[in-house]
Amino acid sequence: MADAANPGKPPASPETTGHDWDGIAEYNNPLPRWWLYGLYATIVWAFGYWIAYPAWPLVSGYTSGVLGYSQRATVLGEVETVRRERAARGQAQLASASVAEIRADPALLRLALATGKAAFGDNCAACHGSSATGRIGYPNLQDDDWLWGGTAEEIEKTIRYGARSGNGEAHVGDMPAFGRDGILKRDEVEAVASYVLSLSGKAGVAGASTEKGAEVFAGNCAACHGEAAKGNPEMGAPNLTDPIWLYGSAPEQVVATVTNGRRGVMPAWENRLDPATIKSLAVYVHSLGGGK
Repeated sequence: MADAANPGKPPASPETTGHDWDGIAEYNNPLPRWWLYGLYATIVWAFGYWIAYPAWPLVSGYTSGVLGYSQRATVLGEVETVRRERAARGQAQLASASVAEIRADPALLRLALATGKAAFGDNCAACHGSSATGRIGYPNLQDDDWLWGGTAEEIEKTIRYGARSGNGEAHVGDMPAFGRDGILKRDEVEAVASYVLSLSGKAGVAGASTEKGAEVFAGNCAACHGEAAKGNPEMGAPNLTDPIWLYGSAPEQVVATVTNGRRGVMPAWENRLDPATIKSLAVYVHSLGGGK
């Protein structure tokens, strides 16, 4: 076909790459400029991305980029936000539920036990020990001996208001200083100490009369501890017939208790811990094995 601009002139030969296969020439048809400009733009964008965002692996880690963006950190932040929101909902449920309702709901119970264990370590372990086994003057919370009652509800009350804490709802009950205040004479103190030690099968004060001690007990101690010395949770009076002794069971320790009395203080946590944490602590302590 003739060139339309130059009639009679043969058409220009198409530009080829110079490659030829069996008579088939490879034409050299350049890409459109818009396509090339798009390619160049993506190359420039890639270099910019490498500089701005994490992109290149290193021996230990990777380049963080000038923007410091981390998709991992973003995801972890979102996960933490969801965790906090779920925890807040769980704490609200704990706060609104009773101890009995918490113990009856498996999901709430698991949350309460976890919350209570953490709260115990932060607030209670200093006195009762990290394993809650107590020490002299601080009760073992794993046994079944409870001065103020061992049900979950009674434990909650003790935690909330304390004992001799000054709170208006706190447990109140004093062990008089029978010897120091002159209520009993020295021989009477030793006799009653020997008597109560005999109730749990322990040796008493050398030379002291347990028969006399029984008389002294009936006249001075039975009002709180009961005639059978089984104790009275309403007054915080311990059971004197079991092998558990809060202030020690050696004769001299029991004599010291009768002589000087005992007025241990359990802090009130009502204004220190939120309701959900107090209930969680009650459930956790009750679960340690000694709860009734």
